[in-house]
Order: sequence, then structure tokens, then C-alpha cells
Amino acid sequence: MRTSQRRMTLLATTAAATAALVTGGLLTAVSAQAAAGCQVAYSVASQWPGGFTGNVTVTNLGDPVSGWTLRWSYGAGQQVSQAWGATVTQSGGQVSATNVDYNGNLATNGSTSFGFNASWNNSSNPAPTSFTLNNVACTGGTTTPTTPTTPGTPTTPPIPSDPPPSVPPQTGLVGWATQNGGTTGGGGAPATTVSNASALTSALNATGSAVIRVSGTISCSGMLRVRSNKTILGNSGATIVGCGLNVSGDRNVIIRNLTFRDWNDDAINVQESATNIWIDHNTFSNGYDGAVDIKRGSDFVTVSWNRVFNHDKTMLLGHSDDNGAQDTGHLRVTYHHNWFDGSKQRNPRVRFGNPVHVYNNYYRANTGYGVASTENAGVLVEGNYFENVPDTYHLGEADSGPGRLVARNNHFVNSPAGQTGGSVASIPYSYQLDTASTVKSIVTAGAGAGRITV
Repeated sequence: MRTSQRRMTLLATTAAATAALVTGGLLTAVSAQAAAGCQVAYSVASQWPGGFTGNVTVTNLGDPVSGWTLRWSYGAGQQVSQAWGATVTQSGGQVSATNVDYNGNLATNGSTSFGFNASWNNSSNPAPTSFTLNNVACTGGTTTPTTPTTPGTPTTPPIPSDPPPSVPPQTGLVGWATQNGGTTGGGGAPATTVSNASALTSALNATGSAVIRVSGTISCSGMLRVRSNKTILGNSGATIVGCGLNVSGDRNVIIRNLTFRDWNDDAINVQESATNIWIDHNTFSNGYDGAVDIKRGSDFVTVSWNRVFNHDKTMLLGHSDDNGAQDTGHLRVTYHHNWFDGSKQRNPRVRFGNPVHVYNNYYRANTGYGVASTENAGVLVEGNYFENVPDTYHLGEADSGPGRLVARNNHFVNSPAGQTGGSVASIPYSYQLDTASTVKSIVTAGAGAGRITV
């Protein structure tokens, strides 16, 4: 089916600004409400020598707004370098943040958030004391609350500091599949072991919750339908040869610890608005089309700790340029700690999805390209290790128009930094970011089938 360091949030120096009339804001740590019109919060979510991540949230308490620009001034030399959820420009100390295409309309009681990275001079980083929205002054007090000791759920991940070496990598469920109610698969259902194609087909297609253990090598062809509320676990050495798994319109599926090879269509295909899927610790090689393709309005998917080698078209997100009506607002996927081991292209190739989070993956000798953001997608490429990759990431691909891509804290060995542009929507979940320079050793030690106990 065709279609392509560790996060330790330091909540620091926080300031809240409120306004009368409608106003815009940064990622929220605290907020104060004005007498009328709006609520806006400014915070520094993370700060490190030479840089910080700023957050703003705005809630419109007045009449609906169509299109907004928030302005403020820095007085201590801060300079914004990168933003997501808004288009941010700066002239001297004056900063202007304008809505992007998906958040320009703010209904009464509606809110939106954006974030940015910026530099500071390491001596002081005072919060702005005044804002204007659409050239109207925002009035209200500014407060500096006590720095919280426990971070809340972040909306856009800050630049993290290096983790202590004793902290192990995060191997449980993380990312988009934790949202929308979470992903549990078959849960605590009794396990059924299958060792041939017929038994596997029946177990996958049965109604109700199930835990399906795959034993030995199963040879098959085509695509086997997977119904909702299933966990498919490979026993040691479990291999599926010649066929793939198709999650079509179903939800709450976990696929772990399997080796797929020589498939004649896709190895794993997620389509037709399937939701809450976790694809973890699998190995893929030598197949016909996609190793993991996600398309047609599917959503809330995590693809983690997989290894792909000896294969061309790896992971496609969004199958065609003309499917925006179904895909826009969906296709939210997290790709983390995967080993793209010489896989040629689509690592991943993304259409429409925003935000798509690609973090802490190891890219080795990908001769085509690493990541492509196309068709107005929004992709955050963060903390990855690129080695001998001539084209690490770019905007647009073949006939597909450009998307948006924000890259930060990646590590390059004989590889150039890629093409970036535009802003990306906020990440809603917590996660732990490994230092990019350590990702190669972490991923090669842990990715692929047979690296976990199930």
C-alpha cells in the first residue's frame, strides 16, 4: 500500500502578563485575568547558558478575533531565534508574534499557545512588562510567581539540559499514543499463543480484547486485518515472513517485539482513521513497500525503538497530496529511538500532520534522505543523531509541496544540518530527551526485536 540532553524540564523565571481586550500569549506556567477582554500568560519554561524557551498562552474573553499579532519589547538584549505555533519576528528589542494558519481565529473563551527559543546574556532575563494585541495596548499587572518545583504537562518541549548518565532511557509508552485516552491494547486479557498463519489471522480478526503471542516463524501473504483492543507480542525470535498487519479503522492496538521481512505489501499499515496505536521494538528488512505506513486520517500513534535495515521506503505518514480533507488535523505521530540503519528514504516522509515529533532517532547512511516535511505538515526534529547522511531533513519532496520543520539539538557526524522553515504546533505530552551525542549508543543497544522482555 503505497504512501514515506534527556528532557529535564527546568521551569525557571516565570512571569504572567494580563490584558484588557483580546491578547496573545506564550506557553503558560501561570496566568492572571484582566478586568475585561482576555487572559494572557508569559513564562520561561526552560533556561540554560545562552538560551531559553519562552511560552505564551492567550485566552480570548471578549469578542471573536480573526487574525492577531502580539507585540512586546525586551530590554535586556534577548533575541528570538525560532518559534512554533506563531510566526515571530524581531527588530531591535521589539518582538512581533503573528498567528499561523490554524490558530488565527479566537472565539470568545477560546485560547491558543505558542512558544519560541531565544538567546539571553546570562546576567538577566526579565519578562516583558507590557503587550499590545493588534496595536491596542494590553493593560493589567505583571507578577513573578514562585518557581514551581514540579513541571506541569508541557505544550512545547523546551531545550533540555544534559541528563545524568545514570538515568536509563525511556522505554515505556511515550508520545502521541498516550493521548486521547491512552493505548492499552489487549490489557490484561489472557494470552493466546499462535504459531501458524491461520491461527494468527483468526486471533487478529476476533472481536474483543486479546493478547496474542506469536511463536516461531509464520509465513503468509497479503495483509492480515487487526481489530481493536489487541496486543500482538513476539516471543523470542518471532518472525512474520511475506505478509503484513493492517489496522484499518480500528483503535487501541499494540504491536511489539516482532521481526518482519520480505513482506509483499506493507509490513504495518495504519489507515482509515485508526487511532491509539503503539508500534514498538520491531525489526524490519527487505520488504516491498512501507515498513510502517500511517495514513487516511489516522491519529495518536507512537513508533518507537524499531530497527529498519536493508530496505528502501521506510515510514510514510500521509499517503497522497490530495487527501488533505481527511488528514488535516490528524496524522499526529511520535517517532522516537528508532534505528534507521541504512534505510534509504521516508524516515519519515510527512504530509499534513502537525505536530509530528521526530526525536532521539539514530540515522546511519541513509542515501536518499532522513526526514521530509511536505504539504503544510509541521515536524519537530529534535535530539537525533545523523551519521553519514547527506540529506538529513528538508521541506517538500518530489511533487509534494513544502511543509514546516523546526530542528534543534541534533548531532551531526559527516552530515549537514538540513532545511528548516515555518513553525510547528505545540507538543502536548511529557517526555525525556536523551542528549543527542549519546543517541547512537543508546539506540543501537536497545532498538529492534529481541531487546525487551515480554
